[in-house]
Amino acid sequence: MVGKRGDLIALASIPLIMTLGNSMLIPILPQIARELHVTSFQVSMLITVYAVVAILLIPIAGYLSDKFGRKAIIVPSLIIAGIGGCVSGIADWFADGLAVYWIILGGRFLQGIGAAGAFPIVLPLVGDLFESDEEVSHNLGVIETSNTFGKVLSPILGALLGAWIWYAPLLSIPALCLISVLLVLFLVHEPKEREKAKPLREFVSAVGDVLKQKGRWLYAIFSIGCISMFLLFGVLFYLSEQLETKHGLNGVIKGLVLAIPLAALCLASYITGKKIGKDKKLMKWSGVAGLILSTAALFGIGFFSNIYFVIACLIVCGSGIGIVLPSSDALITEGIDKEMRGTITSLYSSMRFIGVSAGPPVMSLLMKAGHMTMFFVIAGVSLVAVILLLTLVKPESGRGGAVKPKEPQKRQKVARPLHQG
Repeated sequence: MVGKRGDLIALASIPLIMTLGNSMLIPILPQIARELHVTSFQVSMLITVYAVVAILLIPIAGYLSDKFGRKAIIVPSLIIAGIGGCVSGIADWFADGLAVYWIILGGRFLQGIGAAGAFPIVLPLVGDLFESDEEVSHNLGVIETSNTFGKVLSPILGALLGAWIWYAPLLSIPALCLISVLLVLFLVHEPKEREKAKPLREFVSAVGDVLKQKGRWLYAIFSIGCISMFLLFGVLFYLSEQLETKHGLNGVIKGLVLAIPLAALCLASYITGKKIGKDKKLMKWSGVAGLILSTAALFGIGFFSNIYFVIACLIVCGSGIGIVLPSSDALITEGIDKEMRGTITSLYSSMRFIGVSAGPPVMSLLMKAGHMTMFFVIAGVSLVAVILLLTLVKPESGRGGAVKPKEPQKRQKVARPLHQG
């Protein structure tokens, strides 16, 4: 049991550190823009470039982890992420003016490469290390809780470090990655026996077959994951700008305010993960309820710009996203056969990163259109997710996690469930 706990502690450190490495920048983006004399859109690209690189490389990292082993990909990826953080953190020491911005952007590019082979590979590794479905589900919940806790901690820690030196959050990343590397090296004991990776052509064909058979509901879940991250990082970027430019909040106070909707997300995610179990219908309807909450909250903000009302609505929005994410994760996990679960999870992670990358720059452009227009647009995007989940994900009919048949199948024409066991 001690060995398994060590495995879980080490693996849980990865989403925590990867989340801190990205989200710690949210509260200090306006500060970086002032220091480097760049626009709001340019500074938002520090989030976007990280996510775009990860989007492109996550599926490749997933395949390489199947071929060479999970640790063989995770450890070098964490090292690359640490190097990227170091490059960004020391940019101000060796350059001046706009050159600093481009060096930081290059460091974030390296961090994106590292991120692709870190957190997304944790999910299939949990499936490798733990045997029963109950253990896997519980420990995936722990991993997701670590991820959401990182989101809560990041604005506070980012603001605290940024108040000391503006590039301190960037410099902290190498130290955090080193901690995680040591934990993985000494505590994670990857199974010696594992299924041999398929040749690349056969692997691509197998992925294509899964997407053909189950693509309708999978594409819906992929889109919902993308939209959820778009909403989250978009509203955080907006709130960070407003707190500083209109309300004069800086440093730790600003970080604490940003952490409020994230704390609601974390709590909702934890409660939802415990309640949904393996009930696929409950997963779907929990997701619908969460998206309706988020949509209503965003429409509400469109009518009133009072900061207290905005924060109250963002708490509701954060709670809604916190309900959606574990429900979507569970539908993917329960709806896909074990041998393809890691690959499909990687594709899902890529879609979530698309939302992360799109949120800040889209919000920076929408802010020019006015408060009401901005929030009505993103509320409309959230409403699209509600429609996708309602119409395309139907566990009762075998689309989005099939219900097991009560009796063994005897007729050839009975549809096979999505996931057995």
